[in-house]
Amino acid sequence: MRKLGESVTKKLDRVFNPRSVAVVGDKQALGYMWLRSLSHFQGKVYSVQIDPNELPGIAQLGVKNYLSLKDIPGPVDYVIASVPRAAAPTIVKDCIQKNVGGVCFFTSGFAETGTEEGTRLQQAITDLAHEAGLPVVGPNCVGVYNPKIGLRHNPVQEYGDGGTVGFIAQSGTHATLFTLAGPRNGIRFSKSVSYGNAAILDSTDYLEYLKTDRETEIVGMYIEAVKDGRRFFNSLREVAEKKPVLIWRGGESEDGARATASHTGALAQSSIIWQTLIRQCGAIKVENLDEMIDTVKALLYLKPARGNRVGLIAMSGGQSVAIADTFAREGLKVPQLSRSSYERLSTFFNIIGGSYRNPFDISSSFLMSENAISNLANMMDVMEQDPNIDSIVLELFTIISPFSHDLGKPDPLMDTILEFKGRSKKPFLTIVTTAHTETLAIEIRDMLTGKGIPCFPSFERGARALKRLVDFYRFRQQQYLN
Repeated sequence: MRKLGESVTKKLDRVFNPRSVAVVGDKQALGYMWLRSLSHFQGKVYSVQIDPNELPGIAQLGVKNYLSLKDIPGPVDYVIASVPRAAAPTIVKDCIQKNVGGVCFFTSGFAETGTEEGTRLQQAITDLAHEAGLPVVGPNCVGVYNPKIGLRHNPVQEYGDGGTVGFIAQSGTHATLFTLAGPRNGIRFSKSVSYGNAAILDSTDYLEYLKTDRETEIVGMYIEAVKDGRRFFNSLREVAEKKPVLIWRGGESEDGARATASHTGALAQSSIIWQTLIRQCGAIKVENLDEMIDTVKALLYLKPARGNRVGLIAMSGGQSVAIADTFAREGLKVPQLSRSSYERLSTFFNIIGGSYRNPFDISSSFLMSENAISNLANMMDVMEQDPNIDSIVLELFTIISPFSHDLGKPDPLMDTILEFKGRSKKPFLTIVTTAHTETLAIEIRDMLTGKGIPCFPSFERGARALKRLVDFYRFRQQQYLN
């Protein structure tokens, strides 16, 4: 909040990039979750625990324990507090005396409970932190994730390699799930933060920090409510002019709004106002975690979308109808090709049971035919050169297991797709639906994603991601023209 002064961003830099972390109150009952999460942290890790029964387990982890934050020698940049809520004000006082950079409270049971005691304790830590200018993340959250330095809030999160995607989430679960699912979809993170009740720092503070963070090129947000709407609007507009910002708003329904009140103490806010705000600022609205993943993946791996006309290549007649309907429902066009394209297709498209209108129905037996790879390359090239097509979508069937599974052998299909993606000037994405085996579908998607080829698990998800990309670049183009 503003009471922390104009140096909020500088103070947050110490929180997001700490050189020393102290965990207060981690216990065997939680599996020493916080200390294990910091097992690959590049800086110093300390424990603060007064329960003698917990000390042997902490010692086995190779972490030095202290009875008080004030006993730790040297500076402490970031504190993670997992303590009973009644102890929270004492922890804040210790952080202030120790000149800690910032503290995250995993502890819950504050204002989100609606109880007098919970509200009183949250106000107590708020007053103390405001007076001292101490950044408090939360309470009721999992805090900061910076994979580059091994600062994690879950032991299974990746570490070692940073990325370009920043994520701000009022929900700890959403922050965790996105950072776990992201790498499998080719998404690597620069920074992430879960901020829970937002007693001191709200989403706007983190948004303004990521605006200045050079490692962050895309910002995703899960928000239930904001405290200062005007400030958030101004910040969002500024950030969205420089970096794509995606917003997933929780609590849009009446039932969802009631749930947010008990989740983080967030008060209901008009969905219509939120939709207008997001649109006016040029941010991208997504509805759930899948859409967050898919849209970020599209931004990372697809060429800029210049129009809404799509060329579709499907593996059967029924699929060609389904994919055309799905993309059309999302507001995308599936136009006929130019005369020259049909003339070129007629010279080699002789698939029994196939069709080369748009979508192309190339039949499930196509990839097993003698000239399949060269013909597919020609089809994609036709789409690439056709003036009526802005984006290209290729469906692949698990039924025919199209790729080689022997790493020692060449894979002509993968090589063809990679070569086309590399030279295409249009957005190009693939879709691999489950069919009879989800295991094989996941394997193929992982293979494609690992090669930098965006792959989606359904027509619906691919179409929505592409539509959001089209709308985003259209807004950017309008801004440029104005």
